[in-house]
Amino acid sequence: MNFFDSLFPDNCSQFALARLAKKIVVPLLLACALPLSAADLKDSPPTNGLIDEIIVSADFRDTALLETPASVTVMDSKTIVRRQARHLEQLLNLAPNVNFASGASRGRFIQIRGIGERSQFIEPLNPSVGTIVDGIDFTGIGGAATTMDIAQVEILRGPQGTLYGANALAGMINIKANQPTDETQGALELSAGDYGTRTVSGALSGALGEEVNGRVAVQQHRSDGYISNDFLRRDDTNNIDELSARAIFDWRASERLDTKLTLFYVNADNGYDAFSLDNTRHTLSDSPGQDRQESTAAALDSRWQLNDRIELVTLVSYADNNLEYGYDEDWAYTDICAGQPCDGWEYSSVDNYLRDRKNGTVDVKLVSQPEGRLLNDSTDWVFGVYWRDQDEQLLRQYTYAAGDFTSDFDTSNRAVYGQLDSELSPSLRLTTGLRFENRRADYADSDTVSHRVDEDLWGGRISLAYQMNDDTMLYGLVSRGYKAGGVNSDPKLTPDKRSFNTEVMWNIETGIKGNWLQDRLQTQVAAFYQKRDDIQIKQSLVQPRDNSNASDFTDYFSNSARGSNYGLEAEFNWSTTESLAVFGSLGWLDATYNIPLSETLDRRQQAHAPRYQFALRSTFQATDRLGMTLEVEGKDKFYLSSSHSEQSDSYVLLNASMVYNVEDWQLSLWGRNLTDEEVIVRGFGGFGNDPRKFYATEAYYQYGEPRALGISGKYSF
Repeated sequence: MNFFDSLFPDNCSQFALARLAKKIVVPLLLACALPLSAADLKDSPPTNGLIDEIIVSADFRDTALLETPASVTVMDSKTIVRRQARHLEQLLNLAPNVNFASGASRGRFIQIRGIGERSQFIEPLNPSVGTIVDGIDFTGIGGAATTMDIAQVEILRGPQGTLYGANALAGMINIKANQPTDETQGALELSAGDYGTRTVSGALSGALGEEVNGRVAVQQHRSDGYISNDFLRRDDTNNIDELSARAIFDWRASERLDTKLTLFYVNADNGYDAFSLDNTRHTLSDSPGQDRQESTAAALDSRWQLNDRIELVTLVSYADNNLEYGYDEDWAYTDICAGQPCDGWEYSSVDNYLRDRKNGTVDVKLVSQPEGRLLNDSTDWVFGVYWRDQDEQLLRQYTYAAGDFTSDFDTSNRAVYGQLDSELSPSLRLTTGLRFENRRADYADSDTVSHRVDEDLWGGRISLAYQMNDDTMLYGLVSRGYKAGGVNSDPKLTPDKRSFNTEVMWNIETGIKGNWLQDRLQTQVAAFYQKRDDIQIKQSLVQPRDNSNASDFTDYFSNSARGSNYGLEAEFNWSTTESLAVFGSLGWLDATYNIPLSETLDRRQQAHAPRYQFALRSTFQATDRLGMTLEVEGKDKFYLSSSHSEQSDSYVLLNASMVYNVEDWQLSLWGRNLTDEEVIVRGFGGFGNDPRKFYATEAYYQYGEPRALGISGKYSF
C-alpha cells in the first residue's frame, strides 16, 4: 500500500493523488502565488516580519500557544474581520478536523475530530463540545456565539476531562471578548452585502474611575437569507436578525484583588425555512419556521492574591435562555396536489419546540504563585471545586400529537479537580491532571417517561513537554474524557432502547510546535489516536404515520460497542516578507465504527467526519494603506448521519477581501464563496416527503451560504 492508499482508503485510493492535486494542492498554490510579485520575493530583515506571540486563556493559566502541550487553534480579531464573520459557524472551517451541522438558522451543532451532535428535537441532550463565551456556559446552544467585539476564539481539540468535565468529550471552544482599557477608545462599523445583509456595530472602552475600567459593545446583524419561498413570494423566510450586547466592568479593588463583571445579552429572531422538496434554495412552505434565542447572562470573575504563595480565582456565572425552534414539517402548502394524481396524498404539519433553559456555575480554585511552588520550587499546582446546575423545560407543539408534550430535564454536576505542572529538568515539563465528578440527572415528561441518573465519573491528562531548544517543543499527551449516559424520551421505544450508557474516550496524542526562520514561521503538527467505548450514536426509527401517507421519525441514542478516531492536524503561520503573510491548516481524519451499525450499514466512517479538510490564507500588504487577502478552504465528502448512507459533496471555496485604511477610517470589500459552490450543511435520507412523488424515498439537503459580496466601513478612535 502506498502513502496515498493509506491516507485515502476504500474507494478513494485509486484516485487519491489526482483528487489531492485538484482539490488541495492547486488551490493552495493559487492562494500563495496570486499576491506575489518579483519585489515581494526579496527577503526582508527578520525584525520586520516577526509574528506576535499567541496566548491561550482557556486553561488554568494563560499559556503561550507554542508552549501548550495539546492541539489548539486560536483565531484572532483580524481573522474575524477578514472573513467578515458574524457568527462562530463562519470561522470553524479554518480549524483542522472541526465540522458543524446546521438544521437550523445557524450551524450550532459542532463536531471535533468527528465527535459531536448534529441536531436536537424532544430528546434531552448531553453535549460533546463545550462552548464558553466570556466565562459563561453556552454549551449546546451555540446561537449565542456571535463574534461581536471578539478578541479571539480558542478551539481545544481532544477530551478536556480535567479542565471542563462531562460536556467536553470531543473538545472545547472558548470565546473571549476584547477587554476594558485605561485609555478611551472605540469603533463604529457599518456593513452591507448581498441578500439584504446589513450590520451595525459599535464599541466604547475607557476608564470609569481611578480603579475601574469599562467596555460596552453592541451589534445588530440582519440578513434576508438566501432562500426564496415561491409559494409565499417572499425572500426573507430564512432570515437572520441578531442583536448582541455586552458590558464588561473591571475593578481593581486593591493591589491584591481584581474583580470583573460581564453582562451579556443576545436576541436572535431568525427564521427557519431551509429544506425544499426539490433540493433547491426555493421552498414551498406555507408555515415557515423560526429559530429564536434570547439569552440574558452574567459572569463575575475575581482574582484574589491571598499571599505570595496562593491566588484564589473564583468564577460565578448564570444564564437564562429562552429558545424556540420550529418548522413546516411537510415543506409545502396544503393544496400542492390539487388537480394532480397525488390529490389526497398530501399532509400538513407544523412542529415547534420551546425551551426554557437556566444554568448556573461556580468554579473556585487555588492557583500557586512562584513562592508557593512544591517539590523544591519545581512544581506549580492548581486545586479546585466546581458546581453546575441546569434546568431545561421543553414544550413541544406538534400537529399530529394528541396534545402538547412537556418535559423537565434537571442536571447537577459537582466536581473536584487538581493539576500539577512539574519541571523535571530545564527542558522537560510533566503535567498531570485529574478530575472526579458526580453527575445527577432527573428527567420526567408528559408521556409518563421518567429517568434518574446518578453516576461518578473521572477524567484527566498526563503530558510530557520536551523543549528541544529555545524555539521548538515536542510533546506527548494521554487524556481521558467522558460523556454522561442518559434517557431516550419517546414512549414508543422498547425498553431496551429507553436508556444509553456513558461514553468513555482515551486520547493519545503527540506533536511538535515551534518558531522557525528567525521567528517568522510558526508551526504546529499533531498526531492523535482516540479509543472510544460505548459510543453514543443517534439513530432514527421510521414508521408509517396513522391517517397519513407520510412517516413518523423517532430519534433515540444508542451505544455502539467501540470505535476509533485517529488522524493528523497541522497549522502554520508564515510571515514570508514584510508585506506577505500566509496561514494554512490541514486536517486528516479516520473515524470509524468498529462494528456494523445495522444489517444495512456496515463498518464505515462516522457521521460528519470528513477524511480531510484544509484552509489557506495569504495576506498581502500592497501599500501602507491597501491590503488584500485571498482564502481557500475545502472539505472532503462525509456521511450526514449514522442512520442512513447519504453523503455531502466534497468542495473547495474561494474567499477574498480588500482593506483600505486612511487615518482612523477603514473601508473593506469582501466576498465569500466566490465560485458559488453548493455546500451541504445538513441532510436526511431514508424517507420521502414529496406527495407529488407519492412519498418515494429520496435524500434532502440544506445548503450553506452561496456567493456573497459586501462592503464595510469602520471608524476607530
